[in-house]
Amino acid sequence: MTVRDTERTVGVKNESTIQELVLEAFPAAQHLGGLLFLVHLLAYLASIMGNTVIILITWADHRLQTPMYVLPSTFSFCECCFITTVIPKLLSIFLSGRQTIPFPACLTQAFFFLFIGAGTFFLMAVTSLDRYLAICKPLHYASIMNLRVSFLLIFLCYSLSFIFFTGLMLKVSQLSFCGPNIISHFFCDLGSLIHLSCSDSSSVETYFFFVTSFVILLSLIVTITAYSNIVVTILRLPSAKERQKAFSTCSSHLIVLSLMYGSCVFIYLNPKQVDRLDSNKEAALVNTVVTPVLNPVIYTLRNKQVHQALRDTLSRVRWQK
Repeated sequence: MTVRDTERTVGVKNESTIQELVLEAFPAAQHLGGLLFLVHLLAYLASIMGNTVIILITWADHRLQTPMYVLPSTFSFCECCFITTVIPKLLSIFLSGRQTIPFPACLTQAFFFLFIGAGTFFLMAVTSLDRYLAICKPLHYASIMNLRVSFLLIFLCYSLSFIFFTGLMLKVSQLSFCGPNIISHFFCDLGSLIHLSCSDSSSVETYFFFVTSFVILLSLIVTITAYSNIVVTILRLPSAKERQKAFSTCSSHLIVLSLMYGSCVFIYLNPKQVDRLDSNKEAALVNTVVTPVLNPVIYTLRNKQVHQALRDTLSRVRWQK
């Protein structure tokens, strides 16, 4: 145990446990609070509406009730839940400068952020595998992927995430927190929270690092492998027009994937996160603001079959009126 950790542990005896934390994300940009509030509110609403449209269309049109569309619609639902855990607090910070949050609520927010986020990364890997099977193994696709298999894979994704992060949060809840109580972030980032602990947190930090590394690297390896095989298959297409169309779709997917994985690698795949807590919150904006707006358009709303299903649904609604 270091001298700093020893001093913190001794200090626990003389200080009461903190009851609430203060989120203070962007104090230098407080003069732009109104503008930032409007921009992020519009991004949040656009993401919620885009993802909601995908969910409704998928379950309203039986033609889309296949793994190829059910997986993205599940991703859309999880994306809505994911951003809703953090964006409302971010909007409050832009308006008031800082926000207090009770300690139990902070732990709850941190848990759902990691639980939903990790499950979504696993789901992205599953979606990549689904696309690989559809493009590279079309003759075997129907016998491998069906709705039952899809729902089983979704359940496994979030069960694994729940097990990992429930164990982590139990470890964090056993730490002592006696002050300071200011988190320089727009939500209860677990790395920042662990850094505030008065007790020795080295084992928790190690567990956190290995769990997040496992989630990110496993899903990244699966995704890279799937898309590498997809690219090879596309290159073998006889028609130049077909190759161009396929590459256009894949390139847009890869841009979003690069943003998501790039920001998470920057934030989590570094054992010494304390050295760059300030830059982590800027990187976190990519996953909580930028990619949630892009995902509905890139993954589903550009699809011709989805367009047709949307037109048919709107036609039925007008006919009923």
